[in-house]
Amino acid sequence: MLLAEAGCVFMGFILYISGVQGQTNSICALKGSSVDLLCSAKHPTSSMKWYTAHWNGSTLVQNELSVDGNRITYEPEENHPALTINDLRESDANFYCCRENTDQPQLCWDNKIQLIVSDLQVKVIPATEGQTVTLMCSTSCPLTETPAAYIWYKNGEFLYQDWSPWYQQLVSSEEAVRYSCAIKGYEDLRAPEVSVDSITSTCFTVTYAKGRMCSYKQTSEDEPCSITYPREVHVQKTAENHVTLTCHTSCPLTDSQTAYRWYHDGYINIKTESQQSDSPSSVENISCAVKGLEDLLSAEVCTKDQNCWTVNYISRRICALQGSSVNISSEYSYPYHQLPQSKSWFKITRSGKEEVKELIEAAGHVEYYDNMKNHHILRINNLKKNDSAEYTFRLQRQNGEWKQSDSPGVTLVVTGLEVKFTPSAVVTEGQRVTLTCSTSCPLTDNTNYIWYLNSRPLTLPENQNKHLVLDPVSSQHAGNYSCAVKTHNNISSREKTLTVHSKTGKWTPAAAAGVGAVLLVIIPLTVFCWIRRKRTSSQSPRIETSDNLEQLNPGRVYDEISAQPTEQDDLHYSEVCFHQNHADPLYSTVQPHQPQEEVPYAVVNIRPNTTPE
Repeated sequence: MLLAEAGCVFMGFILYISGVQGQTNSICALKGSSVDLLCSAKHPTSSMKWYTAHWNGSTLVQNELSVDGNRITYEPEENHPALTINDLRESDANFYCCRENTDQPQLCWDNKIQLIVSDLQVKVIPATEGQTVTLMCSTSCPLTETPAAYIWYKNGEFLYQDWSPWYQQLVSSEEAVRYSCAIKGYEDLRAPEVSVDSITSTCFTVTYAKGRMCSYKQTSEDEPCSITYPREVHVQKTAENHVTLTCHTSCPLTDSQTAYRWYHDGYINIKTESQQSDSPSSVENISCAVKGLEDLLSAEVCTKDQNCWTVNYISRRICALQGSSVNISSEYSYPYHQLPQSKSWFKITRSGKEEVKELIEAAGHVEYYDNMKNHHILRINNLKKNDSAEYTFRLQRQNGEWKQSDSPGVTLVVTGLEVKFTPSAVVTEGQRVTLTCSTSCPLTDNTNYIWYLNSRPLTLPENQNKHLVLDPVSSQHAGNYSCAVKTHNNISSREKTLTVHSKTGKWTPAAAAGVGAVLLVIIPLTVFCWIRRKRTSSQSPRIETSDNLEQLNPGRVYDEISAQPTEQDDLHYSEVCFHQNHADPLYSTVQPHQPQEEVPYAVVNIRPNTTPE
């Protein structure tokens, strides 16, 4: 799931799990990382050893773990023998227990810890917005520790980091662009790079450098592979002698190694991976997906007739702005003779291995809409960051049971807006600077952005988007920037400051104005001193020297030269003009100014002689 991903503590996953008899503790850790497990036996002692456990048919087998003192070690720790596995491999995935002997393997099984090893992968999922896809930094299981942040790379270069594993923009096809991701603190365990080669209305093709996704197409995970996926999947039902179900895709998948996932009443069926499936008599509804693209799940259909329990969603991934409102929609059906006792939405949040399901009441900023046939809407107003979660719709039957399912619900990510500068917030004139109105998930392509400089909207002739390019940047671009979304212009980002340094030796208007202001002070003082010297030269040479030195070294004459006046006493204003004969566009979407003969600087702020505190 989107919001149940991995985390790390220092240079390994440090997971201390206390066992409960008869209960399986499950740990999902990142491939290549380290894991520490504590003995989950009911009465652990320092003499206990570690074992793996598995079933061989109907026989439970317990094997002592081989310790090499390097990659796999364990030492007694306050009567809790700790098992350490470094550089985790897929072969380390197993059931573990600690015991004093191999008698009664069932006791080992009753206190087992399941270790699941996952790699990191960039999943490519078709978007509903035109011919685009969305990217997800994904693992094969919900990682036990919540990550500090996800880091995205483009063509091997750092792009940005964020708390959400959802890439912040929709992506179009471009073979030369490669994307990758990592978890903060584990930058050396990056996901294999992926490029989006082509996107049509029915299919999209991606190329993976290597990794788990390639194992679905070929035997080796260490070689690159190109995979074509459909943009739509649905179950097609044919009835001749018996009902046959086909996982039909929007484009023909001719690869003989393409595998499929089938879900019976919402639970995955691991017995078949073929494109066709029979209709089991005990199954009410069925759905399917292409293996490796389980996020694109077909709608549930009734296996026998149109009267069965089904729950489907209009959209399974929603990106919404903090402070806005969102509608989460579900379509459902039920047998005519069995009306639902109730219809409710649940919020699922995860923290590590803990999963909390919360019944959502229609109160406060939450509303239910159930006035359309077989259609139910959950509306959340004034969205907050903690509304980010998975939402599932459930029907309660007359006997009080809820329709359960393994299939995912709707993932909602609530994002704010943040201004980011590339390459930096402090630059030198002449550089290229890109401002991004950054989000934690991709808003729709038709989103229009408004840019502000010093709280004033920038007038740009084109549709403003989330990127604002200053090329080349000048001192006139310096200031406080913020951004907002046009349809929610009351929702804006915080201001971020762009500082632009002048090039050494280059006369900028601001610098020229400053020098002019200094000259206006120094020249009159020099003339005054010269006249005074003439008048007093015949009276006292010693006083002349003293006065002359005092006038030439009067202390701090001024503190600041500013382009705007400030509220201070004894301000002096002058007008200084400098010639300028070049056209410099302020912003990439603004036409260049015409050459001008004079650029007036009407405000030069000179403070009186003061001593700084």
